[in-house]
Amino acid sequence: MAVIGLIVHQDRPEAAAAARDLSEWLVEKGHQVWTPPQDAADASDPDPDADTDPGVGSDAGSEADPGGGAPELDAVVTLGGDGSILRAVELVGESGAPILGVNFGRMGYLTEVAPDDARSAIDRVLAGDHGIEERMLLTVEFGEPSAGAGGGGTRQRRVALNEAVVERRAASYALRLGVSLNGEQFTTYAADGLIMSTPTGSTAYSLSAGGPVIDPTHRALLLTPVSPHMLFDRSMVVAADSELRLEVLSDRGAVLSVDGRRLAELGQNDAVVCSASPRPARLVTFGTRRFHQVLKSKFGLNDR
Repeated sequence: MAVIGLIVHQDRPEAAAAARDLSEWLVEKGHQVWTPPQDAADASDPDPDADTDPGVGSDAGSEADPGGGAPELDAVVTLGGDGSILRAVELVGESGAPILGVNFGRMGYLTEVAPDDARSAIDRVLAGDHGIEERMLLTVEFGEPSAGAGGGGTRQRRVALNEAVVERRAASYALRLGVSLNGEQFTTYAADGLIMSTPTGSTAYSLSAGGPVIDPTHRALLLTPVSPHMLFDRSMVVAADSELRLEVLSDRGAVLSVDGRRLAELGQNDAVVCSASPRPARLVTFGTRRFHQVLKSKFGLNDR
């Protein structure tokens, strides 16, 4: 018996229908299905009263992370688009469970199989007939250990597959952020924000802000300014064992988002520390996944 996690895009009825079908099919085959609470109705969880608290990282119980952690999973199946993959990583990314993406989205940059192939793909995963592509995760730490600090009184930790973004709260001012590398002060940016991304995230927000494309299997940290108000406006690629620390210098504060989800309000002198996670996300692949071919297909480069 295997324990399979199902992560469902809640705004796509076809994904919810497929989740119900797959859940019934897996239970009939003798497997156990786990879903986060918000997905249980869509997936018709056979045991909705089971322990389905999502949780992530080491911060169970916080507002942004209400659960106590997913159970030990043999595999995770996402039904949606790339956003569903990001959500799966948020829930179980450092556990080592292989993640299979079934594409119900538009871009499908991270997803591996079409909906009609979901059952056969799951059978292959459970039989071990698949490859694994490891993707570097970003560890994001913020908040303060003492009550009354801008981070809410507790040090929090999240993981990201794409990026962490510190940006201004409103369009009326430039954000000043002090950047340190490995404990040594580097420079102060005046910009709309800063993006700290993984190689996987290099084709997400960082790319739209003018950052470079990096092979997603590479290990590196990418720092990209958003609309910088200064002469130095380039992205910077640093070694994967680097530690990036961003300190908010503006008295009007900033906001922190991780993989597109707004997590915290940051006050003056609050800091966000990013580094490479020691554990990667493990994405299921079938056959060779050539990065340049995926890039050509998803960005329409074949027609040029």
